[in-house]
Amino acid sequence: MRRVAGPTAHQKRARIHQTPGPRWFSPDRPVRTVHADASMYIGGLAALLLQSLHPVAMAAVWAHSGFRGDPWGRLQRTSTFLAETTFATAQDAERAVERVRGVHARVTGTTSDGVAYRASDPSLLAWVHIAETYCFLEAYQRYGRGVLTSLQQDGYVEDMASVARRLGIVDPPMTVAALVASLSSRRGELAPTEESSATAQYLLAAPPLPRPARLPYALLAAAAVDLLPPWAREHLALPMRTRLLLRVARPGGLAVTSAIRWVIPPLPSRTGQRRAPGGRSGM
Repeated sequence: MRRVAGPTAHQKRARIHQTPGPRWFSPDRPVRTVHADASMYIGGLAALLLQSLHPVAMAAVWAHSGFRGDPWGRLQRTSTFLAETTFATAQDAERAVERVRGVHARVTGTTSDGVAYRASDPSLLAWVHIAETYCFLEAYQRYGRGVLTSLQQDGYVEDMASVARRLGIVDPPMTVAALVASLSSRRGELAPTEESSATAQYLLAAPPLPRPARLPYALLAAAAVDLLPPWAREHLALPMRTRLLLRVARPGGLAVTSAIRWVIPPLPSRTGQRRAPGGRSGM
């Protein structure tokens, strides 16, 4: 939890969940169910691997996000954004979105192939959104505490779309069918690169973790790779250890996520929280 959320994880958690005020999402929305679950550890890894296969998006991440110098810091910023937009007060969620939009507005550059990019490009933002939404939902359906119904799955995609639009993404998918179609439509833009290979090696073969955490992490990583569509796995430079662990990816992922739920305390009480005007109502 400290690696993913930072050294002040418990204080941050209390602030996000216990500060009184209206929220974007009511407590029974699917996005809150998914993002509160330990399966997000697997979904987050899968999303990073999938996102890395877009050469232009990966060039921007590699050059500007601090991934190489401070990978855990980048992960902590991402996890904080997800927590704030899902669980925090509407005011804090709006600030989180404005902060990210400000960062995106400053990120511009050129890939090694001479392709100009800007992080605020709606197409690049859409790719990141599609990859995250797909992987988070797939991880919950496979490793979550429960299983969402078809209606709830569409609700999750719709919830994620409401945040996506605030980030500047145009016409995000609103159903699972549209999400899968959007992911499939982007396949022609994906390809392995030196950056994606280095990312896979870093995340799968040599993550900066203490020795006792490496085996559980290796099982989470194998579960994340197993979560990806077969065509995406073929593009990844998988280390031999991950290839071998794919045989036990599902039982390993279930075991580690169950252990995480046992170790990490439940979310603070949601008493007094209400939906912000214009937010998502319960299903």
